[in-house]
Amino acid sequence: MLSKSKIKLITSLSHKKYRDESGLFVAESTKLVLDLLPEMECALLVATADWLKTNAESLKADEIVEASENELRKISSQKTPQGVLAVFRKPNYTYNIDEIGTRLNLALDDVQDPGNLGTIIRIADWFGIRDIFCSLHSADAFGTKTVQATMGALARVRVHYVNPAEFLQQCTERKLPIYGTFMNGENIYAEKPLSQNGIIVMGNEGNGISPEVEKYVSKRLFIPNFPQGGGTSESLNVGIATALVCAEFRRRQVD
Repeated sequence: MLSKSKIKLITSLSHKKYRDESGLFVAESTKLVLDLLPEMECALLVATADWLKTNAESLKADEIVEASENELRKISSQKTPQGVLAVFRKPNYTYNIDEIGTRLNLALDDVQDPGNLGTIIRIADWFGIRDIFCSLHSADAFGTKTVQATMGALARVRVHYVNPAEFLQQCTERKLPIYGTFMNGENIYAEKPLSQNGIIVMGNEGNGISPEVEKYVSKRLFIPNFPQGGGTSESLNVGIATALVCAEFRRRQVD
């Protein structure tokens, strides 16, 4: 039986205020929960009897509660729950600026849509980028919509929230290449080299990279439309743009 106190806790975690206060977040769906269980601390797992029986060998949680499908519907954010909901402890990541300087990283300047952030985390996972540095006004990586959009990538990608100016100043002092996408940048598909380390900055959905962050960008890139000069959309979705940029950086390493 799912107690009223547990129902209250779970439903409260739909609000960032309570996620921050408790240090907890919610994940739903079989794939997502099973991806996160080996990598993060699970405080509470709520699931149907059938789900628990099927996945018994994979479970590691402080508390496991069996619930009916009707009870799950009351606490789920999904129209059709998949038989499981888990409450995880938010990881407390740290980073070493010299260590991250040896590899490729993403920095997000006020990416505010949860779906976009979740997609970018998933893209980072696909392309082997292990650290994302978000500005303080970016969407919450542990919000329900973001977590679902990561499709489990949150288990392997570390998301840090930083003051972007201070973080990029540290990178500049260590002479790390800092890339950013602009309409007046250099064609990313040109033959100019792209480094295997450094920071790729992606900007806000409506405003792009802010002037405060732009001054730290040492290498300006442009994703050309085709045909060049032809009538196309004004800009790309930030998730799609991130995928194109990351793909080109990794392609250069394979060639």
